[in-house]
Amino acid sequence: MPEELEVDSDRLRETIAEPPSGSLLRNIALTTALLAALGAVAALRAGDTVNEALVLKTEAGRLQSEASDQWAYYQAKGIKGSVQEASQAVWLAAGKTPPAGAEQSIQRYASEQHAIEEAAREKERERDEKSAEADHLLARHRRFANSVALIQVSIALGAVAALTRNRAIWLGSITLGAVGAVIFFLTLAR
Repeated sequence: MPEELEVDSDRLRETIAEPPSGSLLRNIALTTALLAALGAVAALRAGDTVNEALVLKTEAGRLQSEASDQWAYYQAKGIKGSVQEASQAVWLAAGKTPPAGAEQSIQRYASEQHAIEEAAREKERERDEKSAEADHLLARHRRFANSVALIQVSIALGAVAALTRNRAIWLGSITLGAVGAVIFFLTLAR
């Protein structure tokens, strides 16, 4: 018959009755919960900024379309003016007097072109402003997203620290979480 295994039952009872490093687990749980809350807020801000940027980029696209329409209208007025000038040249080449309103039409098309050009340039200026603002928001979104990623990794390290009861891993978790928090608050302040 095999020899009986000896188990130190007194030591086993002490280990079961008193879980090691209870305060460490409590501290890990507390910091992980705080990091999770901060991570949730950072994720919301990241989502908000990217949504705002998308709205602004869409608005910039609409303004670009309107500016293109204005430039097409500008060209149409230019073509009409050129047709009037060519018609007037034909009349003059034939030695005849052009129709009475020809010169006025040419002048009218030129002044309409000027107003249309101003409107098109204004649309382009608005487009550029919206696009620049969207680019700024996308840069903020990236910083928020980086802070979320660091906070999520720190939460995962907190879980590993709790499972292994390893203080060094927990300190690494706190360090990563602190870096993520600093990035979040700096981005929020800008």
